[in-house]
Amino acid sequence: MRPPGRRGVPTAPPALLLLPLLVPLLGAPRGVGAGPGAPAELRVRVRLPDGQVTEESLQADSDADSISLELRKPDGTLVSFTADFKKDVKIFRALILGELEKGQSQFQALCFVTRLHHNEIIPSEAMAKLRQKNPRAVRQAEEVRGLEHLHMDIAVNFSQGGLLSPHLRNVCAEAADSIYTRQEDVRFWLEQGVDSSVFEALPQALEPLRCGQVADCGKPCVCRYGLSLAWYPCLLKYCHSRDRPAPYKCGIRSCQKSYTFDFYVPQKQLCLWDEEP
Repeated sequence: MRPPGRRGVPTAPPALLLLPLLVPLLGAPRGVGAGPGAPAELRVRVRLPDGQVTEESLQADSDADSISLELRKPDGTLVSFTADFKKDVKIFRALILGELEKGQSQFQALCFVTRLHHNEIIPSEAMAKLRQKNPRAVRQAEEVRGLEHLHMDIAVNFSQGGLLSPHLRNVCAEAADSIYTRQEDVRFWLEQGVDSSVFEALPQALEPLRCGQVADCGKPCVCRYGLSLAWYPCLLKYCHSRDRPAPYKCGIRSCQKSYTFDFYVPQKQLCLWDEEP
């Protein structure tokens, strides 16, 4: 259902509008005019759930019909999100700085792959046309969507990952042994013709303990990792005008959404951030 529009032309245009409304003010955005197939990029300053401010990069490739988002958290973790509309796949990746004093490597990479529903985020074509009037403004999501808790019980075979999405091999290259998905999404992709060789069942512990309950760092456990998309365009806004017979696109609605992922790890050493029982 479309968000209700306002009668007449808005007197105060939204801070982020679709490209045709802003080109006369700003000129072509970065990526536009760089040749066919060049992804359009938008950089915005966003407020994180803890109140801190960071820069977020959004890229849209209308030819590949995909969107990517990337931001760095205050603790140095790099979070990225990729939406592949052609394959109904979304990919979350986290590059987590390791604690060298605890014997961890320089960073740890995780990838979580789930089904993309097309009403979760605006289309790539619309994203490619977004431009902001005030690049220095700090954006805060208009809508906070509910926390989604996901139990990841299937591993994705990195060598076959391109059969699921062509973006997976690039996005999850550092997480080749830590790519997780879940059975209900696998069933959907198998029905779409994805080969079963892409997926592998994860071990199931007889008594699955959260890593926070396990004292021995060499023992297997269930790890939990949480991440948040602090700001992303989730809906198109439509306006009405006496001069136009039909509603027209005139901006976007922004959302914030958080996720938690539970997944099996062969040793607690791979999940030292999870201290909650």
